[in-house]
Formats: sequence, C-alpha cells, structure tokens
Amino acid sequence: MAKTKIDQTMQIIRDQIANKSLIVGSRLPSVRQFAIRLNCSVSTVVEAYARLVAEGVLESRLGSGYYVLGKTETFAFVETEVQYQREVDPLWISRQSLDAKSGVLKPGCGWLPSNWMPEQSIRKALKQVAKSENILLTDYATPHGHLELRQLIARKKEALDLKTQLNQIFITDSATQSIDLIFRHLLQAGDVILIDDPCYFNFRALIQAHHLKAVPIPFTDNGPDAEKFEQALNLKPKIYLTNSGIHNPTGTSISLQTVYQISKLVEQANILIVEDEIFSDFEYTPAPRYAALAGLKHVIQIGSFTKTLSAAVRCGYIIAESKLIDQLIDLRIATNFSNSHLNAEIVYQALIDGSYPKHLDWLKKQLNKAMNDTIQKLAVLDIHPLNVPTAGIFLWCKLPIGIQAAELSKLCLKSDVILAPGNSFSQAENAGEFMRFNVAQCIDKKVFDVLEQAIQQLRLSV
Repeated sequence: MAKTKIDQTMQIIRDQIANKSLIVGSRLPSVRQFAIRLNCSVSTVVEAYARLVAEGVLESRLGSGYYVLGKTETFAFVETEVQYQREVDPLWISRQSLDAKSGVLKPGCGWLPSNWMPEQSIRKALKQVAKSENILLTDYATPHGHLELRQLIARKKEALDLKTQLNQIFITDSATQSIDLIFRHLLQAGDVILIDDPCYFNFRALIQAHHLKAVPIPFTDNGPDAEKFEQALNLKPKIYLTNSGIHNPTGTSISLQTVYQISKLVEQANILIVEDEIFSDFEYTPAPRYAALAGLKHVIQIGSFTKTLSAAVRCGYIIAESKLIDQLIDLRIATNFSNSHLNAEIVYQALIDGSYPKHLDWLKKQLNKAMNDTIQKLAVLDIHPLNVPTAGIFLWCKLPIGIQAAELSKLCLKSDVILAPGNSFSQAENAGEFMRFNVAQCIDKKVFDVLEQAIQQLRLSV
C-alpha cells in the first residue's frame, strides 16, 4: 500500500531522530515552518505530529511546541506458540483459526475466504456511513436497535412465512451474543438443555460457560431423531438449541415432517426452541423453520450477517415474543448498555446495495463447484461425506478406518493446515472418526497433500 504524505512526514521525523539530527529534548520546527520545508500542507504536519505524540515519539508542550521524547518503554512482540498437543475441545478450532498467521490454510474454520467477501460493498457502505448525521457516529443505539435494519429483517421473514412486528426484533452484536443473552436470562447453572449431536462446537462452549447440562439428540439426514427427542423430554429440558436452514456441521436441511414432529413435542412439553439460522443466505430453497410452524410462543430465532457479508462488522439479531424481547433488552442494557448502531448501519447499507443479491448468487455458484471438487479430492483419500448437502459450506465426513480426527488434526497443524475434528462437535464414542470440512477453504492443493501425508504417517505409526 502506498504511503500517504502523513506517513512520509512521520518517517522523515523518525529518520532524523535515528541519525541524531534531532536528539532527545530537541524542539521541532513549528508546523508552518515544517510544512514549508517539506512542501506540504500544514494539516499534514499537524496530523503527523499528533500521531507521533500518540506513539510516544514526541510530546506536545502547551504554548511551546513539539519536542522529542526520551527513550520510551517498548513492548516486544511475543509470538504465541502453537499448542499442537492442546486437548481437542469445543474451542480448539476457534483458537487455532483465529490465532493463525498469514499463509495458514483453514479447511476447518467456519467462514469464507476473505477474497470471497463483498469488500467493495463494505467500502461503499463505509463511505455512505461516514457522511451520516453526527448522532449516528457518536450516540448510543435505541434499545431495539437499528429501525431500518429491523424493517428489512421483518420483510425477509415474511417471505419465509414468519410474520413479525418490529418490537419482536432486537439487534445484537452477533449470534453468539444473542445466545449468551438468552442463556443468561432464561437458564441457571444445572438446567438441562437439548442439543444436536453433532452440533456447532461453540454451542458446546457456551453451554460449558453457563454450567448447563447438555443432552445430545442424534441428528439424522432429516433433522433430530424425533423418538430420542421425545425420550429426552422426560429430563425436563428448558431449551432446545439447534441450527435451522443449513445444519452445522452436517450441512443437512431438516425435513418438514421432522419440523412438524418436533414442534408438536415442544408445544406439549412447553419448552423453547432457539433456532440459529446464521447460514440461511446460502440456501437455494429455504428449508422449513420452527418459528414459521410453531410460532414465537415456542421459538426464538437468531441470526447474523457474518457469513456472507463481513466478520469484522459484527451485527446479529433476535426474533421472539415482544415481552421476552423487552426482558432481553433490559439484560443487555444492564450488562453491555447498547449495541453498535454504527455496525448496524454499515450492514444495512451493504444489504440494500444492488450488488448484494448478485454477490449471493455468485457465492452459491462458487460453493457448488467447491463442494463437488472437494468431495472428489477427499474420495481419493478414502474420506467420504455422510451426505451431500444441497447448499452451504460444510461437509461432515467419515475418515478412513483407523484414523482418529484429533491426531490427524494435530499432525496437519504442524504443516499449517487447520482442521475441524469431530471431537469438537460431539462427545459420542465415534466422534473421533469424523471431520468437518469447509469446502470454500479447500481450494488449495496443499490441503489434500498435507492430509495424504498425515494419513500415511498415522498408518505407519500403528
């Protein structure tokens, strides 16, 4: 990236300090004198001086000018050692993926490559937001959150047969924050909660953080096992937490019959479903939703815009009965006061841009191709998906006989390839025989070369 005039001015001052043209305690020329000397604007020098003050290189003395500071304390960057032998737990994948340096491949992470995201739409939205009224840039959000974004969400839900009022929609900072708020408000340590088996690993991490008792329900090609679900109701659970639309990690979509069966059981037991539809924008044909069939009396729906828009601009939502929404707002005010109205406005501007639907169409085509390519390349290694998803980014795969996911993951990590072992998604006895793959992150041939070498090494070690 080309250096700005401000950057160049700062570097000139640093160079002068380094070569002793400016020594500790020296007074710098006035901003006007320095601007004339460098043939630049006064504002450029003012900003350069201010940034160097912030860095601790210079100090400003009121009425006197700018001076070179003495040697300041420096903080050495200590690179985090990769913990190859860390126990594979629900946070293993997240920690490895978020800590990863540039160049590390992440077929185990849960997001798209950065060059698949609509960067230009975000930049355009940022420019539009920068021109907004001062109140948007400086003030707190209203309790329910961004009005226009809630209106947009309501219209989208109506197209999926879920009619909502604006006071039933609550803007949060992420889907994870949404679940945390719901857990803190509705549950206490020791409460029983139903989850899919396998399920999204961060669901398990949140459950552990809140000291809840999770009862796993086997997840089939059509959704949760209805018979096992009914049996688990004898344990008096308070919530069933699941993905709707596209399931994580299996990539499957729930059938209408299963949605109907589970909804009836939930109504009879008077418990709540929390359905996370964070991957909904990847669907070609929307799968049935619990909220549309059972209604908001028994369902809380959450989502976000992280997967198709931006992970950097955090923004999510909760849809529930208005009374519950009010209670969650009170909890959020007590613990976090407000959500980021600025982030919500950026997301809203990006979503209403005419390029966003085209971006989604492009993403679906890319994912369809990547899905087919990944299945073929994994088959050569005797790794096969339990089912072939109709959309989305995930494949839930059975590893070759005798290969354990945790050991394979640790071995591949040494070659800068981060995988998603089945142990992170399930506590079932056979969980170690499975691996989740993100097809969008499997484009690089190195992924499969490292997998092949690691599998051969594990076989030789037996």
